Amino acid sequence: MVKLFQLRRKSLFGQILDWMLTPLLLLLPLSVMLSWVVAESIAGRPFDRGLEHNVKALVQLIKTDQQHLLFNLPSPAREILRADDTDTIYYQVIGTHGELVSGDGDFPIPPEDDKSSLGEMHLRDDKMHGVNIRVAYEWVKVDLPNAKPVLVQVGETLEKRSVLATEIIKGVLLPQLVILPLVILLVWLALGHGIKPDDMSPLEGNYVPKEIAPLVASFNDLLTRLKDSIATQKRFLADAAHQLKTPLAGLRMQADLAQREGSNTQELKKSLQLIGRASIRATHTVNQLLSLARAESGNTSIARAPCNMVEIAQSVIQDSLPHAMEKHIDLGYEGVNADSRGVRILGNATLLKELVRNLVDNAMNYTPSSAENPGVITVRVLSNTAGKVVALQVEDSGPGIPAAEREQIFRPFYRALGTQVDGSGLGLAIVMEVARLHSAMVNVQDASPGKPQPGASFTVRFPHTSA
Repeated sequence: MVKLFQLRRKSLFGQILDWMLTPLLLLLPLSVMLSWVVAESIAGRPFDRGLEHNVKALVQLIKTDQQHLLFNLPSPAREILRADDTDTIYYQVIGTHGELVSGDGDFPIPPEDDKSSLGEMHLRDDKMHGVNIRVAYEWVKVDLPNAKPVLVQVGETLEKRSVLATEIIKGVLLPQLVILPLVILLVWLALGHGIKPDDMSPLEGNYVPKEIAPLVASFNDLLTRLKDSIATQKRFLADAAHQLKTPLAGLRMQADLAQREGSNTQELKKSLQLIGRASIRATHTVNQLLSLARAESGNTSIARAPCNMVEIAQSVIQDSLPHAMEKHIDLGYEGVNADSRGVRILGNATLLKELVRNLVDNAMNYTPSSAENPGVITVRVLSNTAGKVVALQVEDSGPGIPAAEREQIFRPFYRALGTQVDGSGLGLAIVMEVARLHSAMVNVQDASPGKPQPGASFTVRFPHTSA
């Protein structure tokens, strides 16, 4: 029973049509009333001028001698004054002592305060024998001793005015009543065409009404971000399938080898070692793919806060020390202290830590090292307080990177030829994406030019807009 009183969900077409047509239909009676008032005003003007003309004609007939007021209206003139096929005409002349000089004795008298404006024409609405009339009158001063003003007034009923007002209303409203259904039909058709479902491509903002231009811009931005998100997800799935295919195939093969008949303990142990190594590689690849997806999907709305780059770099070094010691690599930090000025930037601490970790891991993977000849990796954080620039530098003592490959190494899954490094090929791609989110520039060059082992030096500069 409650559902019967609930509002049904309306379509956008129905809601817009209601908001457009309901005020139009509600304002129609108000338009008729205003049109009637205006029509009556327009219809009354020529008849008011006729009444004023008659009053002036009667005023011209008022004469005086030495002692008396004279007023002579011939019978033919009186018949012409009262001649009207539609309305009834009344007139009255009141003398200097309030006596009736000529005309209708029961003509209503105007207010006494009008005498202050002698010689001016006045108009008023009144009643005669219970019928509404329109009256024009004038107080006339005469040249007699101690004489009061003479009142001259002419009135007529309102039949001709009503007829003319009705004709004006017909001339105004009939076209509106004919056009209104056509307007409703055109609104219906135009609205149906305007919001007809089309496709999900971005809308052209140059040809939309300016009132909805911000809505169109926001909608296009939403479509662009949705398209980018879908593309990122598709790329992530393709990359994950491509990169996980090899370690998963290796896991299956080693599992099959371990289960074959006649396998001894040594062979089974070797298979398990290979399975463990493949699982570690798969885990690392998945983590790198997730980090890349998180970096690629980031935008200006990611959580940002002041981050101390020295603390982030030292934290990554601390986490990487066990692996560095295992590979006999001298991993250390040089640069400014955490308490120095200009080492904070506005960014996402998790992504920045991922950037430093991938640079350090990349350096450890490509730096040859042994107990007799240990490799060296140095992490630096440098600040320029004048220019408000924070620079992160990771330098290694490896073979370096040829100039021809320095742009390609940041592409996903790219690996330098001739190396036996066991990695996913995603580390530097993650570095580039995180740097892009923080408006930073990544530069790579030789650490020691001219030497047999020039090493590689990666520098990430965060501009003053982030500092």
